[in-house]
Amino acid sequence: MCRDSSNRHIPGEIHSGAANSNTNNAARGLRPHQVVTFGVMFSGMHRRLQIFIPSAFQSAVVLMAVCKAKIASLDFFLPSLPGFHLSGTVTEPATATEPEMTYKVAISFDRCKITSVTCGCGNKDIFYCAHVVALSLYRIRKPEQVKLRLPISETLFQMNRDQLQKFVQYLITEHHTEVLPTAQKLADDILSSNSEINQTHGAPDPTAGASIDDENCWHLDEEQVREQVKLFLSQGGYYGSGKQLNSMFAKVREMLRMRDSNGARMLTLITEQFMADPRLSLWRQQGTSMTDKCRQLWDELGALWVCVVLNPHCKLEEKSCWLRQLRKWGDMDVCPLEDGSYGNELPNITNALTQSSNHSQDSLARPRRTVFTRAIEGCDLHWQDSHLQRIISSDFYVSPSYQREGESLLFNSQGQPLWLEHVPTACARVDALRSHGYPKEALRLTVAIINTLRLQQQRQLEIYKHQKKELLQRGATTITNLEGWVGHPLNPVGCLFLTLTEACRLEEENGLEISDAGDAKPPVYQHVPVAMGCQASSESYLSLALEVALMGMGQQRVMPEGLYAQDKVCHNEEQIIARLTELELEAALVQTLRKQCILLLEGGPFSGLGEVIHRESVPMHTFAKYLFSALLPHDADLAYKLALRAMRLPVLETAAPSGDVTHPHHLVSVVPSRYPRWFTLGHLESQQCELASTMLTAAKGDMLRLRTVLDAIQKNIHSSSLIFKLAQDAFKIATPADSNPDTTLLNVALELGLQVMRMTLSTLNWRRREMVRWLVTCATEVGVRALLSILQNWYTLFTPTEATSIVAATVMSHNTILRLSLDYPQREELASCARTLALQCAMKDPQNCALSALTLCEKDHIAFETAYQIVIDAAATGMTYAQLFTIARYMEHRGYPLRAFKLASLAMAHLNLAYNQDTHPAINDVLWACALSHSLGKNELAAIIPLVVKSVHCATVLSDILRRCTVTAPGLAGIPGRRNSGKLMSTDKAPLRQLLDATVSAYINTTHSRLTHISPRHYGEFIEFLSKARETFLLAQDGHLQFAQFIDNLKQIYKGKKKLMMLVRERFG
Repeated sequence: MCRDSSNRHIPGEIHSGAANSNTNNAARGLRPHQVVTFGVMFSGMHRRLQIFIPSAFQSAVVLMAVCKAKIASLDFFLPSLPGFHLSGTVTEPATATEPEMTYKVAISFDRCKITSVTCGCGNKDIFYCAHVVALSLYRIRKPEQVKLRLPISETLFQMNRDQLQKFVQYLITEHHTEVLPTAQKLADDILSSNSEINQTHGAPDPTAGASIDDENCWHLDEEQVREQVKLFLSQGGYYGSGKQLNSMFAKVREMLRMRDSNGARMLTLITEQFMADPRLSLWRQQGTSMTDKCRQLWDELGALWVCVVLNPHCKLEEKSCWLRQLRKWGDMDVCPLEDGSYGNELPNITNALTQSSNHSQDSLARPRRTVFTRAIEGCDLHWQDSHLQRIISSDFYVSPSYQREGESLLFNSQGQPLWLEHVPTACARVDALRSHGYPKEALRLTVAIINTLRLQQQRQLEIYKHQKKELLQRGATTITNLEGWVGHPLNPVGCLFLTLTEACRLEEENGLEISDAGDAKPPVYQHVPVAMGCQASSESYLSLALEVALMGMGQQRVMPEGLYAQDKVCHNEEQIIARLTELELEAALVQTLRKQCILLLEGGPFSGLGEVIHRESVPMHTFAKYLFSALLPHDADLAYKLALRAMRLPVLETAAPSGDVTHPHHLVSVVPSRYPRWFTLGHLESQQCELASTMLTAAKGDMLRLRTVLDAIQKNIHSSSLIFKLAQDAFKIATPADSNPDTTLLNVALELGLQVMRMTLSTLNWRRREMVRWLVTCATEVGVRALLSILQNWYTLFTPTEATSIVAATVMSHNTILRLSLDYPQREELASCARTLALQCAMKDPQNCALSALTLCEKDHIAFETAYQIVIDAAATGMTYAQLFTIARYMEHRGYPLRAFKLASLAMAHLNLAYNQDTHPAINDVLWACALSHSLGKNELAAIIPLVVKSVHCATVLSDILRRCTVTAPGLAGIPGRRNSGKLMSTDKAPLRQLLDATVSAYINTTHSRLTHISPRHYGEFIEFLSKARETFLLAQDGHLQFAQFIDNLKQIYKGKKKLMMLVRERFG
C-alpha cells in the first residue's frame, strides 16, 4: 500500500504528438498547431476507472480515497488524434517516520491508452504505481491546469541556430553527469558523414506519439509479469500468494472486457510460469495431488483460456497461434489433468451429445483431458451461425407468427429464439461475450438458452408422466445427466446467473465508494424487464437469474469421480447459494421460486428432487436447505414437502434387518465399497444433518410437523454422531434460558437420544459417555416418567456399567430430586426402579457393577444383602483381586469389617506377587488386608497369614507385614463380643512363625536371584538389601546364627565376585 497522498502537488506538462492527416470533423479549418492542441485534449484517457484496471490491486482502496475528493465522473470522448507525452512531479508529504518525497513521472499515451510509464519511485511491479495513477487522474480531472506543449520536434523547428546551440548547451549543463557522454557520441556521429545517423532522414521524437497505423496497447512490463507470477508460485499457499494470483486473473478479465490486447498477452505470460512451476514434476513423480488452492488457480487459468479463444472478434491468425500454444502446453507430461488423478467421461465441448445413462464400455480408452482441453476444443467453435448471429444482434428477433405451430428447433411456441447446444458450451459463449465487453449480446444469448432449458424441462415432464408408474414400481432410475452443471469446469450455472444479475445491479452514484473497512458493499438489485422486441415482457432478468439457478442446482446428476471433482461440486453449490441469498425475495421472485420448486418435485428422474433418483445421484441437502428457508415464510407446506423429499441419501441406504421392519431407525449405516469412493461423504452427511436441524427449529411447537421430520431423520440419517447433534440442537432450542421449555421439541430430542443409545450400544464410540450423560439430562427435563422409562428399559439402551455408574447414580442424586420437585411416593418409585436396575446389572456384570449396586442399595436392607450375596457368589470365578479389594474397602468404610475381611481373603486367593514386584499396585491392598485382620483379632490374622504366604513372594513386602504385626497387639477393631488381650504376638509362635519363616525364605531366594545377574553399579543397593534381610533374620531366636550361615554360603558360592564379597565381609564380617 502506498501512503495517503491526498495533499500531493502535481505540476505537469504535456507534449503533443504530431498532427495526423486523419483528423475528425471538429478539427477541420484549424491551423496546424491548433489541430495538435485539439488532438491532445481528446487523445488521453478520460475515464478514471480505466486507470484502475492496470493499477496495483493492493493500492486500489488508497488510490480511490486519494482521488475521491478531486475526481468526478467525466464523459468519455472518442479519440481523434494519436499520441502525447505527459510528465510531472508527484510529492508525498512527510509522515512521522518518513520525510517528504518527490517523484518524477513520465507517461506516454496513444489513443486513450498508456503505452509506457516511468516513475522515480523505482516501482517493480506488473501494475502501475500510485504516482502514475495520481498523475493520470490529475490530468483527467483538471486538464486545464496541465500546460500543453507542442512536440519537441516542432519547438526545435521554430528555433534559429543560436537558439538551438543555447538550448543544447543549457540542456547538457543541467544534466552534464547524465547526458554528456551521450551528447559527445551523438556529436561525433553527426559530424561523421558516413555514420548511420546521417543515413536516416529526420530524427526520433518521443513526444510526438505513434502513427495511426501502429499497433497500440496498454503498457505491460512482460518481464515483471513473469517475475511476479514466479514469485507468487514459489510461495505456495503462504503470504496471500493465491489472492495475488487471483487478482492477476481478475485484471486479465478486466483487460478482456476493455478489449485490450494485453489480456491475452498477460495470460500467456502467466501460463508459461504456471507450466514452469517445479512442483508439477514433483507431484507427478510422487503420485500426489496438488493442493486445493493450486487446483482452483489452474481451473481459473483454463476457464480464462476458454474465454480468450471464444472472443467473437478475434482474428483467425490469433486463434491459430493460441491453439498451437495450448496444444504444446497440453502435450507436456506435467500438464495438470482436468479432473485430477481420475479419468472423466465428459462429452466434447463442441458436441451437444445425447447424454447416455450407461457408462463407457471401455474406460481405459478415455482420452487424456488436461486443463487446456476445453480451450483447445473451443478453438473449433465459431460465431458464423446465422441463427446465433441474429440472436445476439437484436432484441427483435422472433419467428413469424405463421411458423409458430408445431415443433421447431429454432423457436419456442411464443416465437422466442432457442439455442440448441451443449449447455456448458453455450454458457461458455455467454461468458466469452460478457468477458469481452459485449453485455447486451451475452444477455440475449442467455435468454435464448433459458428458453431452451424451459422447453427441455417441459418435454422431460411429459416423458416422465408416461414412465411414472413403471419407475415408481421399480423404485429406482438411471442417471440421465452424466455431466452435472454444478461443479462443471466451465461453471455454466454461475455464468448465466452472473450475466443476468449484472444487468439488474443498481450502481451507486459514486462508483468508487467503499466502506470504511475496505469491504465491498452487498449488491442491490432491481427488476429490469427482459427485452423481447415489440412484445410486452412480464419477466425480468432477475427472475430469470433465480429460475436458471434453481434449474441448474436441481438437476439430477451422477456424483463425479475423484476427490477434487466431488469437492468442487460442494464448493460450487455453496457459491451459487451464497449469491442466491443476496437476492431479496419479493412477490415476483417468490412466484418464480414456487413455480420452479413444484417443477423440481414433479420432475421425475430429470430432477434431483424427483420421486425416484439413482443411488449415486448427488444429494440435494444444501440446495434444499436454502429452498426451505426461502419458501417457509410464503408456502410452508411446499417448503416441508421439498425438504423432506431431499432428506434421502440413497448411497447409504440398506434394508432393515429381518424381524425389525417396524423400526426404520434400525437401518444399518454402511460405507459403500464401490469405485470410485465418495470422498465427500462426511460433508454430505453433515449437510443432511443441517437440513434436518433447520426443519426441527422451524417446526417447534407443531407436533405433527415434528413427528414427520423425526420420521425422516430416523429413516435417512445413519450416523449416530449426527443424530446426537440433532438431539442436542433440538434440546437447546426447546429449553431457552428466558422462557418455559417446549415439550413437543423436548420429546423429539429425547426420542433422538434414545435412538443414538440403541445405535451405539454395541459399537465403539468415543463420545458414548457424553451421550449417556446427555440422555439422562434430557430425560430429567422431560420429567419423571421419562426417567422411569429409561430405568425400566435400560438393557436396550445402556451397558450394565453405564446403567449403574452413570444413569442410576445420576437419577438418584440429590440434584435430580430437587430439580424434579418429587413427592415421597415418586421418590420411592424412582429409587425402587434404580435398585432393581442395580441388582440386574450386578447379576449381568458383577465385575464392573457390584460396587455401584451396593452403593445404590444402601438404604434398602434386603436389596443390599442381595447385592452382597451376588458379590460373594461371583468372587470365586469372575472377579479380580483389585475389584474384590475395592469392594472390601467399601464394606469396611460402611461399617462391615467382617464382610470386608471375607472379601479381602477372597481377593488374596486371586493374587500372586513375585519376588521382584516390590512396586506392585496391590501391595497397599495386601498391607490393608493384613492390618484389617490384625485389628479383628488373632483368629482372623491366623486365617489371613497362610493366604499371604501363598500369594506374596516379595521379601520386602512380607517383612513389612511382619513388622506391622509385631508392633501392636491384635484385636483393636472393637467388635462387640470380642475381647482384646492387649499382648504383643511372638514371632516364635503361630501365626507369626509361619510368616517369619516365609519372609526369611523369600530373602534367601531373592538374594540368589539378584546375584545371578548383578552388575557392579548395583553392589551398594545389594548390601542395603542384605542389611534389611539381617533385621528379619534377627527376629528369630537363632536368627544371628542363621544369618551368619547364610553369609558364609554366599561367600562360598559367589567367591568369583571378589569385589562384591569384599563389600559383604566389610559389612557383615
